[in-house]
Amino acid sequence: MKFRIKHFLPGRVRLVTEYGRMDNKFADVLEYHISKMQTVKLCKVYERSGSMLVKLVNEERKTLLEFLQAVRKLEPDAVKVPEYVHEASSRELNAHYKEKLVTKVGKKVLSTIFLPWYIKAPLTVIKGSKYIKNGIGALLQGKVQVAGLDGVAISVAILSGNISTASSVIFLLDIGDTLEEWTHKRVFGDLAKSMALNVTKTWLVKDGAEILVSTDDIQVGDLVRVHVGNVIPFDGEVFEGEALVNQSSITGEPLGVVKDEGKAVFAGTVLEEGEIVVKVRQIKGTNKYDQIVKMIESSERIKSVTESQAMHLADKLVPYTLCGAPIVGILTGSLTKAMSVLMVDFSCALKLAMPISVLSAIEEASRNSITVKGGKFLEDIAQADTLIFDKTGTLTAASPKVKEIISFGERSERELLKIAACLEEHFPHSVAKAIVGEAKRQGVEHEEMHSKVEYIVAHGIATTINDKRVVIGSQHFIFEDEKARVRPEFQDKFDSLSKEYSHLFLSINGTLEAVIYIEDPIRDGIKDVIANLRAEGIGRIVMMTGDSRHTAKAVAGELGLDEFYAEVLPEDKAKFVAAEKAAGRKVIMVGDGINDTPALSQADVGIAVSEGAQIALEIADVIIEEGEMGGLVILRRIAKSLMKRIDFNYKSILGINGALLALGIAGGIGPATASFVHNTSTLLIGAKSTLPYLKKNELEYSSKTNRGK
Repeated sequence: MKFRIKHFLPGRVRLVTEYGRMDNKFADVLEYHISKMQTVKLCKVYERSGSMLVKLVNEERKTLLEFLQAVRKLEPDAVKVPEYVHEASSRELNAHYKEKLVTKVGKKVLSTIFLPWYIKAPLTVIKGSKYIKNGIGALLQGKVQVAGLDGVAISVAILSGNISTASSVIFLLDIGDTLEEWTHKRVFGDLAKSMALNVTKTWLVKDGAEILVSTDDIQVGDLVRVHVGNVIPFDGEVFEGEALVNQSSITGEPLGVVKDEGKAVFAGTVLEEGEIVVKVRQIKGTNKYDQIVKMIESSERIKSVTESQAMHLADKLVPYTLCGAPIVGILTGSLTKAMSVLMVDFSCALKLAMPISVLSAIEEASRNSITVKGGKFLEDIAQADTLIFDKTGTLTAASPKVKEIISFGERSERELLKIAACLEEHFPHSVAKAIVGEAKRQGVEHEEMHSKVEYIVAHGIATTINDKRVVIGSQHFIFEDEKARVRPEFQDKFDSLSKEYSHLFLSINGTLEAVIYIEDPIRDGIKDVIANLRAEGIGRIVMMTGDSRHTAKAVAGELGLDEFYAEVLPEDKAKFVAAEKAAGRKVIMVGDGINDTPALSQADVGIAVSEGAQIALEIADVIIEEGEMGGLVILRRIAKSLMKRIDFNYKSILGINGALLALGIAGGIGPATASFVHNTSTLLIGAKSTLPYLKKNELEYSSKTNRGK
């Protein structure tokens, strides 16, 4: 594929393709394929300009050159993509609704200019019948709500001969419905896509061995092993083992479900405890995406508390309007004044503007690589006063590195690295990835040579190799739980271990064999993130880690944190969060590992890093892009701006419609004018609610942070 480089920054590049303006499906294909490249973290294709913005996995020049070479060899026409890629894309959706709105406006203009009243009148009745029917149905069910008011208003206008007024009301209601429907579908689609299954590798069980393969190579009937903390990649049934499975992405229920032999499991659900072998019944497709969309649409968590209150108030105001109109008519003896009151509806504006405001905020967060799973979490973020960080992978580099392997026996460093990588490759943790990555860098093959691997949350990993118990993990796990010992001749060497790095301990049959130094530097720009969070009103910032006190103290001191807690267990983090909430604080928890999940679940808002453990992503209320910790600041700003916009909308709606009501009663305006001003102001407030929350300079912060500036 031919292209030219428009501009680039470290870790990012914008390309202009040879194709120029693309159709929507081709843009989807191109974006999907480039996003799958090993050198690519994120890709956005812009169909109108024929360009793409790409974030690379790192800032190395070598990575950029590898990416450009891969793009040059790309033949998009030959690329096959799963059907859900097109279903989850917003391109076709946006094109559809833009065309729909233009058509509606065009028809209204033409009918107003060219259609005589004797044709316009029956058309208005036909178009209004939907609203009248819904209104009558609501009233018959005893529901005195917006639908009933709309139906009554249109009916009265038609019966009194005010066809133009009725037509305007119907048109504006129709436009409002279309805008709300578009906004809902667009945001739900983006949210579902970000929550949808994104597993590229899985463990295939074949001939008694486990092989790490691409999910694209899996067929119906294959057996795949799923370890604790990992996502189930396919629909199927449990063939072997037992596990506690979190199905909240499918059912919305937060409590885990026990799954054992013969029970069905679903793609995208996550193992909280245990380990199972799944017999695949359905290869990935649209199933997971559709399930997520249905769950989101039916979930009340999409609404903020403020939005829910506005909706409740809207319904409460309807009876007053319905009763007020005939009272005004009787007292004034004027049908016109009564109709003017009827045409002014507080509830319509409240019900349109509030959800659009929330959904637009969620969408803006999504455009900044932040997935927010509900409006109520934005409200909590705006009100939060306490922020708790995990250390490894959040405050420190997302990709820690192996600095050195210290042998405490006769085994070589390569052999010890082989054993460590063989164990760690099964589990989603940044330190595990560091060890596996180091083995790959050194060309150390680490084929399966152990029995079943057991993951002990917050401690380490245990297995058996050649009838010997092999464990790798924290100092507490190795020496206190496993009762490992240091050979006397190596005691001085052990006592002089460098405190500059984090330590990972490996023992075999109760004897320490290696200490692995993990280089876990503080993230570039994280100091600025913390400073900006304080400037945005977060008064208390705490770090909790399972790492040693020495390491934790150094990190907390350098970052200027208010408090830190070291050598803590997952339940300790959760208890601390619960205590903070009990003290009246609004708490945000940020983490990425399996050991963070109890605290993420306990917090008012749990925020996970996209490259973290799948169980953390499942439980979290918000997901931020790995490497984009500045997104926390962006998120806080969006949340606070949302609360300001809701307050503005609320006051504007009450003020405008209150004034119209007064003018209608006084005879200052007629029904048509009241209806026009009311509905136009509703649409304008709704349109304003779709505008960006943050200015360009406020959004640039995130990328600057990532460059360490």
